Amino acid sequence: MRVRFWKRAKTDKPSPSTLVPPEGVPLTLPIAGIGVRFASQLTDIVLTVIAAVCLVILLGIMDLTSPQTLMALAALLFFLIRVPYYVMSELAWNGQTIGKRLMKIKVVSHDGGPLTARALVLRNMMKEAEVFLPGTLLLTLDSATPLASLAAFSWVTMALMIPLFNRYRRRLGDMMAGTHVIHLPVPVLLKDLASETVAAGTDRKKFVFLSHQLDHYGAFELQTLESLLRAQNAPSGADAARQRNATLEAIVEKIRKKIGYAAPVPPVDRLPFLQAFYNAQREHLEQRQLFGDKRENKHYAQSGEER
Repeated sequence: MRVRFWKRAKTDKPSPSTLVPPEGVPLTLPIAGIGVRFASQLTDIVLTVIAAVCLVILLGIMDLTSPQTLMALAALLFFLIRVPYYVMSELAWNGQTIGKRLMKIKVVSHDGGPLTARALVLRNMMKEAEVFLPGTLLLTLDSATPLASLAAFSWVTMALMIPLFNRYRRRLGDMMAGTHVIHLPVPVLLKDLASETVAAGTDRKKFVFLSHQLDHYGAFELQTLESLLRAQNAPSGADAARQRNATLEAIVEKIRKKIGYAAPVPPVDRLPFLQAFYNAQREHLEQRQLFGDKRENKHYAQSGEER
């Protein structure tokens, strides 16, 4: 999936990312701050440390290690676990590790393109050079080597300070890989819009959507569609109205193609079509949620499809 990324003017605060997905509705998402990224990183470190400790204990029980090699083996296992963990989890979960999922943040491409394996490998290998290896050096050095300790401390401090001085809070790895980290939007399904569309006289029987057609989208896409429907009531001039009609046409055709809705939708029925689809999709998701099936976005239902 390719999205466009609009740059904003420089400010002292992190600039929001404005992404335009294929549905054509711009989404403005806040840049993830230092605190939430640190919490995410700490969570991932704790998980990988626990995994390394469990392996060391297992090797000790099997009498495959000795006390003299215990620390070196633990450091090696920590390295061999964390590097594949970061890369594979971000590849599998489209820019998220377990820590990022808990903190509701994710990695996105800075130019708006799709995340690539090269970018994810590069940003995570740079994390080793930025933090982990110098940090390990700090922990293993002593007072007999003050220059080496000072150099490692200076490097780690510089690496940690770099995100504070750029508007997208990008670290060195992000700059080299062409990525940055954003907050995920919180899907909120408001009840009043469903009642508003019914009250406005939408003929729900005119458009019928089957269950398998409604399985293609989730709460995130429903929230996006809700924002679009609300924007239709805003006053606008002739140029804005033409642009809005073009947007409606593009979105209707995108949804029809995605869900396999064969019947064409005339221009006069585009807005009623979207309103009916919104109501049907909302009811479908609420019924699914009653059975513990929370569909966060359209990727939830995909199995073997290309994202």
